[in-house]
Amino acid sequence: MNKVKPFIDHSPKKPAFLQLVFVDINGIPKGMEVPIERYEEAVTDGISFDGSSISGFQGIEDSDLIFKADPTTYVEVPWEGIAKVFGYIYKDNKPYHADPRRILRAVVEKLKEKGITAYIGPEPEFYLFEKNGSCELKLPDGGGYFDLVGLDKAREIKRVIARYMPAFKLIPEVLHHEVGPGQHEINFRFADALTAADNIVKFKYLVKAVAESYGLYATFMPKPLFGKPGNGMHLHISLWKDGENIFKGENDLSDEALYFIGGILKHARALTAITNPTINSYKRLVPGYEAPIYVSWGYKNRSTLIRVPAYTGNGARIEYRCPDPSANSYLAFAAVLMAGMDGIKHKIEPFAYVEENVYELGEKERDSLGIDLLPDTLEEALEELKKDKVIKETLGRAYHNFIEYKTREWEDYQKYLEKKGIDKKTTKVTEWELERYFYL
Repeated sequence: MNKVKPFIDHSPKKPAFLQLVFVDINGIPKGMEVPIERYEEAVTDGISFDGSSISGFQGIEDSDLIFKADPTTYVEVPWEGIAKVFGYIYKDNKPYHADPRRILRAVVEKLKEKGITAYIGPEPEFYLFEKNGSCELKLPDGGGYFDLVGLDKAREIKRVIARYMPAFKLIPEVLHHEVGPGQHEINFRFADALTAADNIVKFKYLVKAVAESYGLYATFMPKPLFGKPGNGMHLHISLWKDGENIFKGENDLSDEALYFIGGILKHARALTAITNPTINSYKRLVPGYEAPIYVSWGYKNRSTLIRVPAYTGNGARIEYRCPDPSANSYLAFAAVLMAGMDGIKHKIEPFAYVEENVYELGEKERDSLGIDLLPDTLEEALEELKKDKVIKETLGRAYHNFIEYKTREWEDYQKYLEKKGIDKKTTKVTEWELERYFYL
């Protein structure tokens, strides 16, 4: 990654190369570069590539794939003199079943048939660490939540990121220090589901590039530090039809909004396999932090899985709080939206309503309210996923790819723990996790 120059407010030179970007099963950007002169070819005919070694793609039989660019996603990287474009993958002139962006688009089209557009505002958190030539993670500041003076050494970095964001079609809204030392968040404007998923990929790239120019590592790993807050990616979701927010009722949330909540609650345990898809994700979903572990919902209640934030005007929305930035945004958004739509279809009443701090309730109180626990390991989440027909149908043939890939991931981790003599129930962050997830 080339060094990012300090922000200069001028038009960049015309790019000489074009990056064709897609993601693997982990949501990690993959692709290739072609001369910018091949842009029209990339849109119309597509560019062939070997997909046999891409994580989550089928295998050696998928060596001949085609990438076709989506021209609506074209952006230029100011400091590199290159352009980026997202697109779709084809095999034998047919849509490729394991293409995550294609899976989300199929969901978007299903909603469109009902006249509905889903808008999502993601909030991916990240840590900044100093490069120190060792595996030790050294924090560049000791700041806390919303600190401004003295402790936050990343103020300039966040400002540079924010000033570059419009070049990537991202609209920055709020920059602030998060709860953990060295932890940060930059909120950006919500968008339709497909654009929002693209935005997460672009945002991660931008944050890492700017951090590297300052001699720092940026990580979106769910739990890089034991004993410190994890990185979440809360999702603010609303559904619109004919220019109106259908989550807004006359005096409160609409029935559709409540049913949507009910659908997510019903599928919550299976959804975690998609929204929290790593071993490390479950080191974040533990008691003692803001990350939710109980299947519940409430208004303004930050201890619940789903929160209904205060709003004015057409701002009615729900906040789904368990997802983390290691999720493949395309798969996660597709699964969450279809879980919610299942709630609307079957008029599933939301259950486990609570306004008290869920962590302070006793087991009997939680049972009386119908509050269940989220899975506490990836293995448990995968078992729940295997039983969920709605999410299985949403992922299509890619469902089996996901199950197989993540099962191997769990097995590899178990072998590591056994080899190192580490307790298999450890909540500490291992070297295996740092090596595998730090650069997500």
